[in-house]
Amino acid sequence: MKPLLKTLACIAALLCATPLSAAEGRLGVELNKTEEIETGGCRAFFLFRNETGKSFAGFEMSLAVLDAQGIIDRLLAIDAAPLPVARTTLKLFEIPDLSCSNISEVLLHDMTACQPQNEEEMDCFALIDLSSRAATQLVK
Repeated sequence: MKPLLKTLACIAALLCATPLSAAEGRLGVELNKTEEIETGGCRAFFLFRNETGKSFAGFEMSLAVLDAQGIIDRLLAIDAAPLPVARTTLKLFEIPDLSCSNISEVLLHDMTACQPQNEEEMDCFALIDLSSRAATQLVK
């Protein structure tokens, strides 16, 4: 019985020491609020909560902005870099010529850049958790 216990202990130690992809930290992207711009547009406030264990030198998203009827009004490319590790970062983006009340949803349709500092480009789509505190929904 002792050799079996030793083997199980070794397997357990290896499993605990092996990094699992499911154990990777998350990157929260929150549409915190929107506000009307005097010139006739909408300003969106995004919070990026980087708990991935990596700083990002490149982080660009392509967003589809849907109007009140759910029709895609435009694509919006936003560059949120840099995103320091273990920090929450505020970024503001303007959507010209579209009232905030006329935006029903913002869809993350593509990650055009996701590059950790001093590393190769990676696929961050699976690491992202989206949320919204605004009337406008933020979805994948």
